[in-house]
Amino acid sequence: MTILRTMVLGGARSGKSLHAEKLAAATGKDVIYIATAQSGDTEMAARIEQHRQQRDHTWTTVEESIALGAAIEKWSSPQRVVLIDCLTVWLSNLLFSQPHDYPEVGTIVAPDLFHEERQKFLRALEHAAGDVILVSNEIGQGVIPQGAISRFFVDEAGRLNQAAAVICDRAMLVVAGLPLALKG
Repeated sequence: MTILRTMVLGGARSGKSLHAEKLAAATGKDVIYIATAQSGDTEMAARIEQHRQQRDHTWTTVEESIALGAAIEKWSSPQRVVLIDCLTVWLSNLLFSQPHDYPEVGTIVAPDLFHEERQKFLRALEHAAGDVILVSNEIGQGVIPQGAISRFFVDEAGRLNQAAAVICDRAMLVVAGLPLALKG
């Protein structure tokens, strides 16, 4: 049995999540939906609730904001497809969950935890026992952010997307709801 790893990239409201959900449903396998968002304010809580209501209710939803690699290891199997939405929200959770001061960029997560969780995620993706679909924002095509912490986040998101795309068998960019094949 061939295991398929797919990356779906796009900008905000590009249709990337909907496209990823259609890909997951089309496999005919049990879907494990790993949601990475945390409701830190009422607006984000409303977004999360909207996603919950739109999602197929036969899917199993797992909320994991930090230990993404461990979640892939736990839920990945040949009869399942794991859909992760989304990597950039996960990266934000990881970078800003535990304060640590960097003179050049400000306060972010302790670097050991950041690098450890990133490596665990990439290893789990590479060795997944079943199909995995990743959703991630392509944020590096806009204006270069003014602040150091924003530039740091854009840089790390780009590095994360590149590392995951290397492992994935196929990658696509979704613009205005239309997927463009990049790989596979």
